[in-house]
Amino acid sequence: MIVDSASATKRQRFTAVDPMELESAKAKLAAAKEKFGREIRVFETATASSVPPDVSSNVSEEPEDFYEFTPEDYYRLLGTKKEEKHLKTKKIREAEEAARRARITKAVIRVRFPDNYILEATFHPSETIKSLLDLLVKVIARPELPFYIYTTPPKKQIKDFSQDFYSAGFIPGAVVYFSYDLPKGDDGAAASGSYLQEEVMSLQGLDSMIEKMEPGEPSRDESPTTKPPPSVPDQKPAADKKKIKPKWLKL
Repeated sequence: MIVDSASATKRQRFTAVDPMELESAKAKLAAAKEKFGREIRVFETATASSVPPDVSSNVSEEPEDFYEFTPEDYYRLLGTKKEEKHLKTKKIREAEEAARRARITKAVIRVRFPDNYILEATFHPSETIKSLLDLLVKVIARPELPFYIYTTPPKKQIKDFSQDFYSAGFIPGAVVYFSYDLPKGDDGAAASGSYLQEEVMSLQGLDSMIEKMEPGEPSRDESPTTKPPPSVPDQKPAADKKKIKPKWLKL
């Protein structure tokens, strides 16, 4: 019996699935959503961080003048803004802005920690950045320590927490960075362990596992079936027609 290799691989993957494991993963994610108030994901970046574990993330950051904003950059951006302003009226710009805002229904924010782990959470664009700060207080391992978040490049600390994600430009998604706000002598101890709570770290990879195990593919007990080709009716040879001489043919 010949079985298609792709089907065999697919069936092998589903045969290895434990239904109890799937339900356990779903239950963990549901419990986390109920506890923290929103769906969250945890995963590790593919590239390893260049910062040693015992060194603060601030040490490896580039100096501020590394990302120098030249006068040429300023005048080029200013010229672009003036051109756009003259081409469209105020009402047209407002209507286009309102239409863009209405189309965007979520903001996916990823918070990258110095230990190379990423926390992903989904917010509504109208929610403020303070809601992200509130979530971080719930999930980090040491919420009693002062911390801040920033974007890069260039490095810019986020200080206005009253802005919504849309106004801040964090739509449809953005990556922000986490750092403890401690003196250089004290930040090494804070970075010695995991930045996220153990319960949150246990969510790593669960969503990807569920996506692979969820239905939508053929069942594990379902063998590949092939439909027989549609039958073609036998074509009978046409009966010999009686040869009739045309009237115009004269012999």
